Amino acid sequence: MQGSVVLRSTIFSILIGVAGCIGCSAAKAPVPAPAKDAALAKASGKETAVFAGGCFWGTQAVFERVKGVVATTAGYAGGSAATATYDQVTQENTGHAESVRVIYDPSMITYGRLLQIFFSVVHDPTELNRQGPDVGTSYRSAIFYTSEEQRAISVAYIAQLDAAKVFPKAIVTQVTPLQGFYDAEKYHQDYALNHPENPYILVCDLPKISALRQQFPELFKEYKGK
Repeated sequence: MQGSVVLRSTIFSILIGVAGCIGCSAAKAPVPAPAKDAALAKASGKETAVFAGGCFWGTQAVFERVKGVVATTAGYAGGSAATATYDQVTQENTGHAESVRVIYDPSMITYGRLLQIFFSVVHDPTELNRQGPDVGTSYRSAIFYTSEEQRAISVAYIAQLDAAKVFPKAIVTQVTPLQGFYDAEKYHQDYALNHPENPYILVCDLPKISALRQQFPELFKEYKGK
C-alpha cells in the first residue's frame, strides 16, 4: 500500500534532520570497465538484465536514463509470485529483493557497461543487506543473471574489482539465476521522476542521476517518462 511509502519518506525526513545525508550518494568516480565483456551485437535486438541495488526507485531512475536501454520496470526478484507485493516484501521475510528489469539493445550497449554503471552509480556493493537508511534483505545487492554469459561476466567483474581493491571492503553482491521477476505496483514505476520533491528522492536518488550524467556523459539521455 502507498501508506508504506509515506511512512518510509516520513521516517527518512526525520533521519535526515538528525543526521544529514546517510550514505545514499553514488561514488564520485566510475569504477574501471570490465576486462571481460560481450561484444556489441551487429544487429539491433532486445536482451534482459535484472539488478537489485537497494530501493528500486533509484535503480530505475538511473537505468532508464542510459542510452541503449529500451525499457525498465521496478519489481521483485528472488522470491515467489504469491508474496510479491510491496507490503509483504517490506516485512523482510519473502526472499525478494527490490529489483529492476532492464531491457536493452545489445547493439547499443553491452552487459558489461550496464554492470559498470551498476557498480559506479546505482549503489554501494559492499553494504550487506542494506543501502543507506534501508535495512533488510530486500535491499541487498544482487545480480539476477538470465544467461551463462551474464553469469560469467558478472563473476569475473566482481573478482576484477575486488582484486584491484576498488572499494575499501569486499563486494557482497550476490550473483544468482533469475527464477522469476514480478512487476511492482504501478505507483512505484518512475517514482523518482514523478516525486522529485520527496525527501528520500532528493537525498538518495537525484545524486545518482547527477552522477550518471557526470561519470558517463556519453551514455546519458534525458528521460521524461513512458
